[in-house]
Amino acid sequence: MEFDRRELVIAGAAGGVAAALGALPASAQGAASPRRFKKAVMLGMVQHHGPLLERFRLLRDCGFDGVEVDSPSDLRTEELLAAKQATGLEVEGTVDSAHWSKPLSDPDPRVRDEGRAALLRSIEDCAAWGGTSVLLVPAVVNEHVAYDEAWERSSAEIKQVLAAAERARVKIAIENVWNNFLLSPLEAARYVDQFQSPWVGWHFDVGNVITYGWPEQWIRILGARILKLHIKEYSRKKRDELGRWKGFEVELGEGDNRWPEVVKALREIGYDGWATAEVGGGEKERLLDISRRMDAILA
Repeated sequence: MEFDRRELVIAGAAGGVAAALGALPASAQGAASPRRFKKAVMLGMVQHHGPLLERFRLLRDCGFDGVEVDSPSDLRTEELLAAKQATGLEVEGTVDSAHWSKPLSDPDPRVRDEGRAALLRSIEDCAAWGGTSVLLVPAVVNEHVAYDEAWERSSAEIKQVLAAAERARVKIAIENVWNNFLLSPLEAARYVDQFQSPWVGWHFDVGNVITYGWPEQWIRILGARILKLHIKEYSRKKRDELGRWKGFEVELGEGDNRWPEVVKALREIGYDGWATAEVGGGEKERLLDISRRMDAILA
């Protein structure tokens, strides 16, 4: 979710993971079961201003397997590939960094052209960096863009890049966000299925649906359409008492996600891919805390 990631301040550095572990059922606390998911974070969560290689080493040392990066961006391919080779850290995918400012649903065809060009660039970068999918917010519904218009325009634009996605072997992963669009899992499935293409799927954000649904229900309905996961929490209590956005200000394992049910649903559909944290970042201690919390909730 990117609405806007850089302006959303979620909870700061946590003082250890004990509270999160204590809040989880015993079945989620044990370390006996091997982890089935690859762990990643978004590169922007790493608050270390050294070279890219140092940031990759830090993530590796904190127990992460990969990283998710923005594109278009100022990242240099040569430097990124060198950091990957030196650390073994993977780039799991890219996030289209223009899909909010240049949405594929915009009434202006020039804006849609720019948005489509950014998506193509993100696909190209993803392929060059060894990733497998591009996260895309396909449309935004508002007072100027009707729901049906958003569906029609975004669908038409995505269809134009399917051939490029296939050539690059990079999938387009639609994400559920607070964009007033694709508000139910049945509708989300229908949106993906209309393309009749193996190069379009879903990037499921576990925390984003809690205010109006239950993640495990979405998971079972979307099934094999789910390509990637974003991991975050949400508190309905904080939402009700402090406001909608405050619901995100809760640590992993301390919100309203029923993680054993989420993991059970993921296992039922056979998902064993990437789980990428999208929470407030920090330096080493904070990243270690996030890593431990992910191990606990995804056990």
